[in-house]
Amino acid sequence: MNVLSIILFLIVIIGVTLYAYFRSRSVNKNSASGYFMGGHSLAGFAVASTIIMTNLSTEQLVGQNGQSFVAGMEVMAWEVTAAVAVVLLCWVFLPKYLKYGISTISEFIEMRYDVFTKRLVSLLFIFTYIVSFLPVVLYSGSLVFNQLFKVSEFLNVSDNTAVIIIAAVIGAVGILYLFIGGLSLSAYSDTLYGIGLIFGGLLVTVLALKYLGDGSYLHSFDHIVKETPKKLNAWGAVDSTIVPWPTLMFGMFFNNLFFWCTNQMIVQKALAAKSLKEAQKGAIYLSIFKIFGALFLVLPGIIAFNIFNGAVGSTADNAYPMLINTILPEWAFGIFGAIIFGAILSSFVGSLNSTVTLFSLDFYKSFINKKTSDRRLAVVGRITTIIVGVIVVILAPVISFFPSGLYAVVQQFNGIYSLPVLILVVVGFFAKKTSKLGAKVTFITHIVLYTSANLLLSDVHYLYILSVLFFIDLAVLLIFNKLYPSNEFDLSKDFSKVDMTPWKYRYVAGIAVLAVVVASYIIFSPLGVAA
Repeated sequence: MNVLSIILFLIVIIGVTLYAYFRSRSVNKNSASGYFMGGHSLAGFAVASTIIMTNLSTEQLVGQNGQSFVAGMEVMAWEVTAAVAVVLLCWVFLPKYLKYGISTISEFIEMRYDVFTKRLVSLLFIFTYIVSFLPVVLYSGSLVFNQLFKVSEFLNVSDNTAVIIIAAVIGAVGILYLFIGGLSLSAYSDTLYGIGLIFGGLLVTVLALKYLGDGSYLHSFDHIVKETPKKLNAWGAVDSTIVPWPTLMFGMFFNNLFFWCTNQMIVQKALAAKSLKEAQKGAIYLSIFKIFGALFLVLPGIIAFNIFNGAVGSTADNAYPMLINTILPEWAFGIFGAIIFGAILSSFVGSLNSTVTLFSLDFYKSFINKKTSDRRLAVVGRITTIIVGVIVVILAPVISFFPSGLYAVVQQFNGIYSLPVLILVVVGFFAKKTSKLGAKVTFITHIVLYTSANLLLSDVHYLYILSVLFFIDLAVLLIFNKLYPSNEFDLSKDFSKVDMTPWKYRYVAGIAVLAVVVASYIIFSPLGVAA
């Protein structure tokens, strides 16, 4: 980065922060609702933007483009098929969640099962966020930021030192963000960072195509179709290590349902909407992004393969950084750097906010101090923000010393509870009678089978395993609900805190999104451009 790049970087960061601060001033952040849920003030675009930025990290930009460098459009499954789950979030999950007036997924678990299962689910979320997701976002994001923008060279320090400095800076800014403004401040900054990421990401694709075609986009498309048609096939082989095509309708679908419809750090942002209508709009905007996100999360990797003739050094993860350094003009590094900085910051703040919300509402308010005031709860949230944030900043650099195998085990921890949480929620939506014993047995059954499968069937893709386990877990819970019912619930009850008038175009828009998903898989298949 040169001096101009640094100035542009600072202008963008400061400008976005000031915009978000003034935009969120109307929210009372001294109340629990204002601090944790943004005062239920978010409009549709803000909902979509903050979910996008919480989900999207630099690790995805580099990692998915690295995968597509090797495997091609098959990687788009992680983006495009997610749109199906997000449409269901709009149609099914959000109306139920908002009707029952919940702030956390575990709160709904308690409503339909019992307190023990609620705390178990909440604890599993908190553990995963603190031990796995948050440190990984901070460390890998800092690693990629240094790789893209050569911070170590600018500061004249080693790469490890540069990564620690970047992680500490982002962590400190993130803690300050959440401490001062709660969810609303980060949500409004995400609105601008989201726009920047979309346009910046697409600009990289456009410039890369122009570079490959020597100024002609037609020539670049022609080159890709002629030279690398197999990389345009989105249908992975049955034994693919990325996404085997049979799992698209089962394991991948169930995995997406959990992440986009029952994962606290995603759903919480939609629950902060000012109404059901705005929440549903946000979900549809998000689904559109997930479809077209492949244009800058997957396609650049294929273009890089063609530009560099398949040679990017020891790892395919070098493809995106090399592409950026090849095509981006010097002055643009500051702006793009600010967008990447914002992506790391948003992912960190979004998941930190959910961690703090879970502890404050599910443990402090309901267990440690049941008589706490609304104002006191917001103070506890701020204190927890600092404590958890500092712990994560300290943990982040430690990841570099972990054996890759151990790190992979930590990352796979999600699989231990993802399907049981999804099944408990879905069954809880529609079954009048539920079994708190069945909820516990479902968890135990899943953990035993999931662990056994990982040990005994290590060569089988985990999405195949999830495809089978979903139906086993579901059967266990339904059997216990039938034989040992312990809770009966009036499904017509309404505890809503916002206007529950649905968006009238939700079905038309959702069907259009699903049609585009199907069309995408036809286009990127042997029947289309991969012929």
